[in-house]
Amino acid sequence: MDDERPEVLTIGRLANRTGLPVRTLRFWSDHGAVPPVARSASGYRLYDATSVARVELVRTLRELGLGLDDVCRVLSGRTTVAEIADAHVAALDAQIRSLKVSRAVLSTVATRGSTAEETALMNRLARLSAAERKQFVDEFKEEVFGGLDIEPRLRDRIRAVSIELPDDPTPDQVDAWIELAELVQDPGFRARLRAWMDLNTPAPGQGRPPGASIWWARQVVQTVAEVRERGASPEGPEAAGVLSELFGDADRAAVLRSLDAGIAAEAERYRTLVARVRGQYASPDATEELEWLARALRAADQA
Repeated sequence: MDDERPEVLTIGRLANRTGLPVRTLRFWSDHGAVPPVARSASGYRLYDATSVARVELVRTLRELGLGLDDVCRVLSGRTTVAEIADAHVAALDAQIRSLKVSRAVLSTVATRGSTAEETALMNRLARLSAAERKQFVDEFKEEVFGGLDIEPRLRDRIRAVSIELPDDPTPDQVDAWIELAELVQDPGFRARLRAWMDLNTPAPGQGRPPGASIWWARQVVQTVAEVRERGASPEGPEAAGVLSELFGDADRAAVLRSLDAGIAAEAERYRTLVARVRGQYASPDATEELEWLARALRAADQA
């Protein structure tokens, strides 16, 4: 019988030769990926040495994620492995990005103990398209920065600041985007940030407001950090010296207004989130140093 010849393999012998289950080989055969070379007198499928090599190729392509339809197209010559591989690379990249988003959302949910409603919102924000994210951010920037009484060139610079999540974000970038997106859609946050910008942005033809140096000069934060490390109280004599060093004869009431507005607006949180979304280094959140400074200014005003 043909199926007893050494060069002819039944599906069972093909399974033994390749290490694959008969069920898998039958499935592949039914779909045309590994067709039998002949049939026995009893109607059983027969294969040969070429079939063994074909099984190995099918196995390789399947392990790489190709569907049987694509495998059959390659084996029939209707397309090339290179063409299919290129398409699958793009598909895998999209899948990886989706998995990163899912991981970030689930990580945030686990950390916060979020409700189902909060989880749905975070998932929606995380999966916005690039165009949707841009529109989202542009609307926020227009509301907060659009009507500022400032030099047109400075307004254009502020508007041009991008808050873009890259096409291949890290989990931390997605985490930061979710938190930032939640923050900037809060009307209260927008109003507080706008009030802070009004106090700290120079009007046309005028110098920088008294409190603005707190936010643009990081040495202010560094000085306060060093004093705090020494254990100095914001109500103590060393704090008074720090205030003199930092602000001299500036209008301290205006400085305090700027400081309070920035703390209320969560300006430091906003700054660090934007940097994380961009994948850039950002100096640590300085809210604690700024709160110490605000206490020192109040104590000095009451002395």
